[in-house]
Order: sequence, then C-alpha cells, then structure tokens
Amino acid sequence: MNTTMEAMQNEQNGQVNPPDPNPSPVPQPQSLSKNAQKKLLKQQKYEAKKAEKKAQMKEQKQRDAERKRKEWEEKLAALPEDERLKLIDSRKELRRERMEKRSEERGQKIQRLTQAKETGQNIVVDLEFSHLMTHSEIHSLVQQIMYCYAVNGRCSSPAHIWLTGCEGEMETQLQRLPGFDKWIIEKEKQSYIKAFSDRKDDLVYLTADSETVLHELDPAKVYIVGGLVDRNRWKGITMKKAEEQGIHTAKLPIGAYMKMSSSQVLTVNQVIEILLKFLETKDWKDSFFQVIPQRKRTEGDSENCQEVDGENCEEETEKKKRCLEVPSHD
Repeated sequence: MNTTMEAMQNEQNGQVNPPDPNPSPVPQPQSLSKNAQKKLLKQQKYEAKKAEKKAQMKEQKQRDAERKRKEWEEKLAALPEDERLKLIDSRKELRRERMEKRSEERGQKIQRLTQAKETGQNIVVDLEFSHLMTHSEIHSLVQQIMYCYAVNGRCSSPAHIWLTGCEGEMETQLQRLPGFDKWIIEKEKQSYIKAFSDRKDDLVYLTADSETVLHELDPAKVYIVGGLVDRNRWKGITMKKAEEQGIHTAKLPIGAYMKMSSSQVLTVNQVIEILLKFLETKDWKDSFFQVIPQRKRTEGDSENCQEVDGENCEEETEKKKRCLEVPSHD
C-alpha cells in the first residue's frame, strides 16, 4: 500500500523512477530451481568471503608497512649521526640497484614480447561470449587474462596473445587494468574469423568435445581458447561454434597422462599456461603436472579420463599462485 501511495505521489510530482541502466543478468532466486538457488547462494557466500579476505589482506599489508616504517625509524634513532647517514646511503644504493635491475628485466621482457609478434606461437582468447556471462564472471575472466599476460611475459620464448571480440563490458573491465593500453598483445574488437580471414585453414579451436587430440603445437597454426566462465551453463558451445564456422578443432591430451578429480574443468589461464609450458619443455606431462592443481587431479594414466579445456570455469581464479600485478609501464 505504501509503495502504491509513493508511486502515485511521484506521478503527481512529475517524478518517475528510471529503470536500472545496468540490470543484473543473474536470474532472480524465485525463478530458479532449488538446486540452482543453492548454487547461487553458495556463489554469493563465496564472493562475500572473497571480499572479506581481500579486505583483511589489505589491512594486514598496511599494518606490515607501518611496522617496518617504525622499525626503520627506531633503528636510525639509535645510531650516531655518521652511521645513520651511512645506513641511509646504503639503503638508497640498494634501492637504486633494484630499480636498475627491474628496468633491465622490463626491457628484456618488452624485447621478448615484441619478437613474439613476429615469430611467436599465436594464441587467441575468444571474448565473444561476454554477453553470456554475469558481471562477476567477466571480472573473473579479466583476472585470468591478466595472469596469462604476466606468465607469458616471464617466458623465455613467449607466445603472441590475441584478444578478439573485445567489446562492451569486457573491454571496459580490461581497460581498468593497470597499463593495459601498453600491453604487447593484439586487441581486436572484431572476431578471430575476421582478424585471420586470410588464414582460416590455420585456425584450431581447443575444445574438450573435439575428437582430434593435440599432440604437437604447430607454429603455423593459430590456437583459440574460449573465453567463457560459464558455471557449466553452456556445455559444448565452443565445439558447436567451431563446427558452424567450419574451422579445425582439437583437445589437449590430458587423458593420456593423468586422471582428473571430480572437478574436471580448467580456467582459461591454466589452459594458456599449459600451452606456454609445452612451448618451452615440449613435454605435455610436465606441463600438465606443473599447471593443473593437485585438487583437480589424481596421478595416473587413464584412457577414460575426461578431457578439459578453457571453455568452462566453475570457480573464480583464486589460485595457489598469486596473480602478479602487471606494471603500468609495460
């Protein structure tokens, strides 16, 4: 009744509540099944716990910084003037050396990534599925892409990464990353089909539903990873897309080297890191065991093991490996 009265009053005053310009794509709980509601509640609890943990880590970092500052000031205060000046100069010299080392490493990284544009393995992250994802899922994928770029930059022989179909909210969130505009990658609004219109026969979509097993990486091929954090809502979507476009498909040979646990999906960054490891080691087993978390596998060979790829992701990119922050000047 109160709501009705408010609406009538607003109408009389010429006020109309505008529609939400960014409505949540997440279905309302009332329209979901009981099982889906449980999953949604679990996801919401996970997000809240993640935010709380992030805030705690930030506070701890601030406390550590303050503690170190006080310890430094107390140490200086306890020294005679001449020793204090020597210690300050020594610290300045160490800082200068660290900055020079970082600058040198940064220059080498830029050189490697620039060379990869000419000779590196082309790997595409297909971002044309962003309309199927929620805001938090897009955020998760953006974090995965940031991790991919950081890992690739550390490789002795990096790949050349492409982001195709980079539009809308996906592009907006990527632009918020520190230094994204200076990343040495290809950022395309158009699809990979258009970006590689003259090389369609070289395109290979990596999908678990393919019957072709990928045994080697061909430098002449362009390998595509589906950029989709789908919570298992869109199974088989990348295979269907590749078939409709008439391009080749392949799956990683994980089943030949290990069994997967109950969680049989990998994140986009894990798939790309596996490819990067293989480019360096030429050893699939070593690449899988270095990248795939223990919780997702049980050691041992199995012909019946379900293959995995990057088209699905049932959890946020909270990895044991911390995602390194990409410097703004890279």
